[in-house]
Amino acid sequence: MAIIQKHGKNSCPDLVCSKDPPPADQPGGPSGAQRKWVEHNANWSRPLARIWTVVLLFGTCLLYCARVAMPICSVSMAQQFNWSKRESGMVLGSFFWGYCFTQVLGGYVSDRVGGEKVLLLSAAAWGAMTAFTPVLARFCSQPIFSMTLARFLMGLLQGVHYPSLASLCSQKVVESERGFLMSTVGSGSYLGTLIIGGAGSLMLDVYGWESVFYLTGLLSVLWAYCMWKYLLKGEGPIITLESLGSGGSQSKLSKRHWLRLFKQPAVCAVIVTHLCTASTFFTLLSWLPTFFKDTFPDAKGWVFNVIPWLVAIPSSLLSGCLSDHLICQGFDTASVRKLMQFFSMGVTSVFTLLLCGTSTFPWAVAFVSVTMGLTTFSHSGVSVNVQDLAPSCAGALFGVMNTCGAFSGVLMVYFSGYLIESTGSWASVFALITVVNLLGLCTFLAFAEARRVDIDSAKVRYHNIHI
Repeated sequence: MAIIQKHGKNSCPDLVCSKDPPPADQPGGPSGAQRKWVEHNANWSRPLARIWTVVLLFGTCLLYCARVAMPICSVSMAQQFNWSKRESGMVLGSFFWGYCFTQVLGGYVSDRVGGEKVLLLSAAAWGAMTAFTPVLARFCSQPIFSMTLARFLMGLLQGVHYPSLASLCSQKVVESERGFLMSTVGSGSYLGTLIIGGAGSLMLDVYGWESVFYLTGLLSVLWAYCMWKYLLKGEGPIITLESLGSGGSQSKLSKRHWLRLFKQPAVCAVIVTHLCTASTFFTLLSWLPTFFKDTFPDAKGWVFNVIPWLVAIPSSLLSGCLSDHLICQGFDTASVRKLMQFFSMGVTSVFTLLLCGTSTFPWAVAFVSVTMGLTTFSHSGVSVNVQDLAPSCAGALFGVMNTCGAFSGVLMVYFSGYLIESTGSWASVFALITVVNLLGLCTFLAFAEARRVDIDSAKVRYHNIHI
């Protein structure tokens, strides 16, 4: 009998590309070429995927340890080098300008040569940069300029991390397991923030600010070495112009006119939704400590700086397990992505509004913790949806999303400060966050899909398999 095999939510999406290989039994399709095509698009086995998940989790954790090292040490460095508030802000803000510029490039290169190579090279570079930061500060006659440049370069090097993750996940992980990997790896950002906030502050008091950079940088370089030695088996992560121009079947998709891709409503929906998600997250991250200090001046800082992140870690893991379980049970992939994003943007808006009327510190901490915890559900929503839509160029497309999110986040953080000064009320900020969240959520619910849009559906052929 004949069975029709179609590309659905239980099949491997990476086996459908813009130019399908001819069957081995046809004259135009030699079996050797077909085997080479299948091997290039092979997914990780489940045990290997779990190993990579743990490794990437630690890598993201170290990424945030290195990123947050400067904010933690900035007060001590400002005292030592006589920096003003404006100069300290220039050093800290330079990171985000560099961070915006390499998002698309990192994803573009990852789609062609493999995200693991880009992750390895960038981690070795920003790890070394972190370790040499005290040296640059000590031996430069103008530390303010050397530190500003160092932070800008850190942003450039770390900007490729998440687009490379998206590209790697889209190429190597099956659809029903992408939510778990992305949510688990995403929780590394919260774990890294907690670790550097605790251990880094202790090292700062005992050994000085230099020790924070030394230890974080060396651990990051060690992580890159271990990944190269044991997962890549010592394969040289060399990226050449030839490899960029002939990146296997993935590179064929790069010849497509990007304008046609951006005309797809589903692609525009993930960009707008991610922009709104990033903007609200950056705003909460930047202003919540000030909100607590202004509203509850006698409250302990470690409570509202630690508890929300402790809630965010298991919440992120839960979202990944839940989304993958629902997909494996046969639920429509697009519906699952929308459900995760509803929790991330819809339910959190309710608790954000509740902050406007809260008058007690415990309730405020509870509302913030729930808000930050449910925000992590976007790791299994819009962040994974880009891989459903365009696995061939997921890295570059995620880079576009992250660039838009970073720029809009900086603007919204600034505008929120203007609202606080103008109105003297935090309710205006929380109302702004709610409006932006609901805008992104409505866009995602209306236009989000899970079918591939990076290929011409008219060219997709379904082959009969005879048993």
